Amino acid sequence: MDFSEYAKRCATVREAVEAEARRSGKSRYLVAYELMLQVKSGRLAVESGVDNALAYFLSPGGSWFWLMASLSLTASLLAFYANSPPLLYVRYVFGAFFVLFLPGYALVEALYPRGGDLSPLERLALSIGLSLAVVPLVGLVLNFTPFGIRLAPVVISLAALTTALSLYATYRRFKAEALGAICRER
Repeated sequence: MDFSEYAKRCATVREAVEAEARRSGKSRYLVAYELMLQVKSGRLAVESGVDNALAYFLSPGGSWFWLMASLSLTASLLAFYANSPPLLYVRYVFGAFFVLFLPGYALVEALYPRGGDLSPLERLALSIGLSLAVVPLVGLVLNFTPFGIRLAPVVISLAALTTALSLYATYRRFKAEALGAICRER
């Protein structure tokens, strides 16, 4: 099998295997095996970007996680410390963003880690809808704990949930990109 056309356009391994299986009529397993043999023989090179999840979190690919964590931290700090009128309005804006968008967006990114799975409008609508579904569940769980539904437990639990979902979403992105791409012939 000739994988040179996939190497020229830097296709992912999955794309190359599925396209070649459709073209040749062979099973995906057999096509993937033949691709692996060509990589092992040195005729093709597979590039994966980063080798482990920690390197991915510290690379530009993991910047999304750090952005989500910093937004959660900023909203949490504003919820606790912004009590005077100039910062109070910033607190309202960040609070609405923190409650109505961030948890759902982190969940959408965890469910659909590739950028092409959903359009931006679908991501926005799902983010708002899932936030409206997840935040009351957090409140329900907090209602049955000794902490109750007060400002501090709600903010801390939403920040922890958003950060945990963002961490999982970044890991899913790493796994999706770890398949690598066939980018050059040797």
